[in-house]
Amino acid sequence: MAFLRVVPLTVFPLIIYNLLAAGFLGYGGINYLNYDVISFSLASDALFHLKLSELIIAFALILLFVELIKATKFGAQTLLDHMISTVVFIVYLIEFISVFTAATPVFFLLTLIALLDVLAGIAISISSARRDVAFGPNL
Repeated sequence: MAFLRVVPLTVFPLIIYNLLAAGFLGYGGINYLNYDVISFSLASDALFHLKLSELIIAFALILLFVELIKATKFGAQTLLDHMISTVVFIVYLIEFISVFTAATPVFFLLTLIALLDVLAGIAISISSARRDVAFGPNL
């Protein structure tokens, strides 16, 4: 469990996407992202389709929420978490720019989520650290 406190959770969508793109989790490779995972009819008689790509983005957003909650805790692991989150974002960015199968809107949104993790995590940590510092003669 201590492993999950240090490792940024946004690395898991990166791993899942790369496994899908390489064809390890599906037979179609990158085309497998357009596979309908869930499909059902709504009360309005509209048909709801949830593609695998949309499910990955939803999963990444849930992990981003958990990362933001982790950023509110202040400690020695917080700095390490921010550094590793920055490395994960750089990996996303380099892969988006240089890998053919990563040049998709899904991967772009995952990269954006990783960027938000870095920026929001640092902003939240600075804000919460400011509250922990006491100024004045009554230290």
